[in-house]
Amino acid sequence: MARIHYSWVILLIAFFSILVAGIVRSSSGVFIVPFETDFGWERSTISFAFALSLFLYGISGPFMAALVEVIGLKKMMGLAMATLLVGVSFTFWMTTSWQLILLWGVIISLGSSLFLTVLSSHVVNQWFGEKRGLALGILTASTATGQLVLLPVLAMLVETYSWKWAMGLIFLLAFLMLLVILLFMKNSPKEIGLLPYGLKEDWSVSETSEKKNPIAIAFQTLGEAVRVKEFWLLAGSFFICGLSSSGLIGTHFISYCMGFGFTAVTAASMLSLMGVFDLVGTTLSGWLSDRFDNRWLLFWYYGLRGLALLLLPFALSEGSVVLLVIFSIFYGLDWIATVPPTVNISRQVFGMEKSVVVYGWIFAAHQLGSAVAASGAGIIYQMFDSYSWAFTLAGLFCLFASLFVLVMKKQKREVSLSPSA
Repeated sequence: MARIHYSWVILLIAFFSILVAGIVRSSSGVFIVPFETDFGWERSTISFAFALSLFLYGISGPFMAALVEVIGLKKMMGLAMATLLVGVSFTFWMTTSWQLILLWGVIISLGSSLFLTVLSSHVVNQWFGEKRGLALGILTASTATGQLVLLPVLAMLVETYSWKWAMGLIFLLAFLMLLVILLFMKNSPKEIGLLPYGLKEDWSVSETSEKKNPIAIAFQTLGEAVRVKEFWLLAGSFFICGLSSSGLIGTHFISYCMGFGFTAVTAASMLSLMGVFDLVGTTLSGWLSDRFDNRWLLFWYYGLRGLALLLLPFALSEGSVVLLVIFSIFYGLDWIATVPPTVNISRQVFGMEKSVVVYGWIFAAHQLGSAVAASGAGIIYQMFDSYSWAFTLAGLFCLFASLFVLVMKKQKREVSLSPSA
């Protein structure tokens, strides 16, 4: 019987780490109404805290990537999960809105940043020589898996008991994940005398970054990347990706559904259904990104997402569970499917060595879009007592993104950012 390569163990650890961080992030939609009810805070204030979280964990992504190169993957994962635990635990004792902003807007966002930004691409680059697209699709889908398994459970705990019971479950999962990281995580294949999965001869990414300041690494790479047209096109499309996904659906979907008479459990179940189909769609996207032009994959993903978002206000206004299920399936198939093609294009354009940090900056644009949607939708709700305009505008932006991703040149090989390239 063939021995399982340890790369797959690392993939499993990363998968569940991202799952836990993802459920913390996506649980914000479950907590908006309970926080509003229990503390008397305005929805725009709560939305601001979650928007700050989205922005801060996104903008810190390239620095997390650089820190991993300097202090190692295992230590960074341990520190990040411990930070996440601190933020979740202190949530039990918060009493004012500034504490929510500090805990969820700053501490929890920094704790989740590594897992939800660059961990997937770093693990794939370091541990896999083959099946990179598939591995990346699996890791990317883990965020949706958290929603698949836990969001209805969290919503049920909130409705049956209180939000503190749901927060307690999140704390327990994060604590268990920290133990797994400390016991089984490794920094690189070389540390345990292996080659990356599928490789027969040694290769390694340059280790010169270990002697540099992580802030210098992040900004130096950004300075080189901004000279390349594809960076702006990827960052711009990913801004719209964030605007139309985690910032909007992840933060406001449950509240939007509740405004039309659906229960929190029903709305959370729809998010779980999205998670089921996103798990399939994103894994398939990783497989497709190894075989087809990634620009055209992005074209179809953004176009279909835009149409789905335009359907949602109609489905809710009709009070139709059937249409809501159709939306959840349609939207779920490409919720995070944009990530594998975006990472692949980034690696092809900017080279293996710098692509993780570059992707960190591209993901920062994603989270800027998420923050705009999370905060902006809260403001739109405050003004119109409805989220419909927010979801309609997001759908139109997706249709726009589906067109300008085609402006990128087709990439046939990986190139370097060095002057000699």
